[in-house]
Amino acid sequence: MPIIVNLDVMLAKRKMRSKELAGAIGISEPNLSLLKSGKVKGVRFATLSRICRVLDCQPGDILEWRDGPEDDDGNTS
Repeated sequence: MPIIVNLDVMLAKRKMRSKELAGAIGISEPNLSLLKSGKVKGVRFATLSRICRVLDCQPGDILEWRDGPEDDDGNTS
């Protein structure tokens, strides 16, 4: 998957635990875990905005594009 989720990196930089972030942005810990692992098909802008507000970062600090094989759906466009 060419989109890499660097949420663990930002959590470490801010010395924050996943549980604390999940509570602050209003999502469940399992859903946050799925997002951190990149196993989600999408993320709502409202959720991304809350993450950025709590972590004091930009979306580009969390999401990164890398050239490589496409997602599991076989989509290449």
